[in-house]
Amino acid sequence: MSALTIKRLQSTAPDFQQTLAALLAWESVSNPTVQQTVRDILVQVRSRGDAAVLEFTNRFDRLTLTAPAQMEIPLARLQQAYTELPGAQVQALETAADRVRRYHERQKQESWTYTEADGTLLGQQITPLDRVGLYVPGGKAAYPSSVLMNALPAKVAGVQELIMVVPTPDGAINELVFAAAHICGVDRVFAIGGAQAVAALAYGTALIPQVDKIVGPGNIYVATAKREVYGTVGIDMIAGPSEILVVCDGTTDPDWVAMDLFSQAEHDEDAQSIIICPDAAYLDRIAAALERLLPTMERQAIIRTSLQDRGALIQVRDLDEAVQVANFIAPEHLELSLVDPQAWVHKIRHAGAIFMGPHTSEALGDYCAGPNHVLPTSRTARFSSPLGVYDFQKRSSLIMCSAEGASVLGKTASVLARGEGFTAHARSAEYRIKP
Repeated sequence: MSALTIKRLQSTAPDFQQTLAALLAWESVSNPTVQQTVRDILVQVRSRGDAAVLEFTNRFDRLTLTAPAQMEIPLARLQQAYTELPGAQVQALETAADRVRRYHERQKQESWTYTEADGTLLGQQITPLDRVGLYVPGGKAAYPSSVLMNALPAKVAGVQELIMVVPTPDGAINELVFAAAHICGVDRVFAIGGAQAVAALAYGTALIPQVDKIVGPGNIYVATAKREVYGTVGIDMIAGPSEILVVCDGTTDPDWVAMDLFSQAEHDEDAQSIIICPDAAYLDRIAAALERLLPTMERQAIIRTSLQDRGALIQVRDLDEAVQVANFIAPEHLELSLVDPQAWVHKIRHAGAIFMGPHTSEALGDYCAGPNHVLPTSRTARFSSPLGVYDFQKRSSLIMCSAEGASVLGKTASVLARGEGFTAHARSAEYRIKP
């Protein structure tokens, strides 16, 4: 096996910024061929409903279902999966679910009002979404942690009905996924996937109810479909490849950091793992650890491609510059592998999740720490946040004027409305002005 070659960048190089930007660049999740395929599926499902969903499910998942009702998984089947799981797996799922639930309960927003001196009431009413669709990858690439991270915030928010879709290619079922759905209290489950599942959730069919929002990860067809139906329903985000950025002061065991980098690189060849450190000798030790540990990894071919194509070891002048570079990268996962991470965390402006200190591996956040693992990727942490309870709640403004308040506000509204040329607006306000 050839030596691992991972890019070495120096912040002092004249082309550093340009090189870094090129390394971070990520093309759109789709292409014209995928887009056309997805649009055709959406049109078919919208016009033909369950018949189209059944047809696409049989074709793409290599099944032989004969009636739409066969696409629904009975809740008793979820209970069975939970009951028959090994005890250690049940305990792990329950522990993770409890921690995720408790963390997200702190995010729940409540309605509020206040009354002004003239008796006018103003405020905000918080209500949960009525129905949410949760897409879960199926078959061998099945993620029970995804069920926990998407379903539990919705349930904490008070979503009335949670509809899960999960493909079962060749009839393959992941018992952990079903058990996680049972723990989370998912209300209905359908064994469908791909763009046809997104279409069914967005438009509704005779069997599958229309939802208000679709969340959860999927392949390029799922991501493209979510983008296409946005506006008809809400979506969580269009996620790119997984990312990790480690800012290190050179004091953490290099093997720990190497494995943290591997933990994202093993997702797929497009994942991105980067480390920033002022100490060149330490970066040499990281490179040596990566080379030494790579042959021990089951997914070493994927890790190798990811590190060589999109990974980097970046040397900076000092930790202040490391933070500047980190804010430019705006990573999905940021590890501050520092002796005193709390002295630096307040300088971080852009990151999906921040893992503080050498003992805090990103993997803990993926499964059981508590915060959500659905995070902004591809530098979108500059303007977006982790999935949370707030994504399943809506805000309505409350306004109730007293007679005195309506009179006072009406004078201001009248002037502004007439200035904009909207006479009906002005007269509507003027009717309430006391003589």
